[in-house]
Amino acid sequence: MPPASSSFSPPSAAHFCATLSGWYARHQRPLPWRLTRDPYAIWLSEVILQQTRVAQGLPYYERFLAAYPTVTALAAAPEDEVLRHWQGLGYYARARNMHTTARLIADELMGQFPDSYAGLVRLRGIGPYTGAAVASFAYGERVAVVDGNVFRVLARVFGLSDDIARPASRAVFQRQADVLIAAATDPAEFNQAVMEFGAVQCTPARPNCLFCPLRESCSALQHGMVAELPVKTKAKAARTRHLHYVVLRWQNQLYLRKRPGGDIWHGLYDLPTLATEDEQLAPNDLGEKLAEWGAKTAPPSSAVAEPLGAYASKPQPIYRHVLSHQKVAARFHEVALGAPLSAAALAASGLAPYTPDEVEALPKPRLLVQWLAENE
Repeated sequence: MPPASSSFSPPSAAHFCATLSGWYARHQRPLPWRLTRDPYAIWLSEVILQQTRVAQGLPYYERFLAAYPTVTALAAAPEDEVLRHWQGLGYYARARNMHTTARLIADELMGQFPDSYAGLVRLRGIGPYTGAAVASFAYGERVAVVDGNVFRVLARVFGLSDDIARPASRAVFQRQADVLIAAATDPAEFNQAVMEFGAVQCTPARPNCLFCPLRESCSALQHGMVAELPVKTKAKAARTRHLHYVVLRWQNQLYLRKRPGGDIWHGLYDLPTLATEDEQLAPNDLGEKLAEWGAKTAPPSSAVAEPLGAYASKPQPIYRHVLSHQKVAARFHEVALGAPLSAAALAASGLAPYTPDEVEALPKPRLLVQWLAENE
């Protein structure tokens, strides 16, 4: 970064807080979780917004809170039902951790949230950011939040060039945020304001620097470094995973199984899949898997069936889905069964038949939801 001019200096903590408070009073969005001190509702909003934009997350928040208005209601719900309400948000570990923590609060803490940051971060799925958000918004505790928006605002305004992709850099930004919140009149408002400022004013691309109330004291703007800050090294390119879904039908029933732990979409209901190194699936691979499941296909003369080898060799549309650490390229291969799978085959494969209404009620990966919407 070029040396600062003699006339430039970053804002004092008091000036930063006062400026953001005035900006927030004029520009804050009317979001429902800002109208409550209920730690459960605040916690729910923060968990949803961890990996989700406000526009996408708001309808989920409202539906989820309507279904489970209290932490004890969430604790009493079956996991499959919770995941079904979460369907489409992705990062399903968030929902499972939240459900586990709700049960702990209901069973061991008499339905009462810990009323301090130190108590909150002891709970599963509540890290420093979420703990700080709930502690400040619900209880007024003076603890600073640091999320992606805060990283960006602090990096630009105070000229912090530490790489935010490195875990060690968090301490640098946390110290700066702690200094600032110490000067704030209302810690809850300060945290809301700095996050909102990053989301609305100091955005990743095309920030509104011309009408920024901190433009005269913003280090990045004064030194022409807005596009370069915050510094964040790029992650390695995500690998592409090729999956082939096997669509097994018997009459109006579809065979699904619950995905195990240790892989993507843990706990969701999905079609059986075959993984390959590229986009092609050999007919023999599909045939061997069907034989393993004891599947009896409909005869070629059936109106709903084709010879298996001919069908598997036909090009199928590719459905693509991008996850945080990998990309999925999926094809769907329909197989008409001539008889239902045997009880032994179901037990060995983990598959079970479901009617259309039952399929609709189950939590499913977005890829399967998309395919069903286009093909059912």
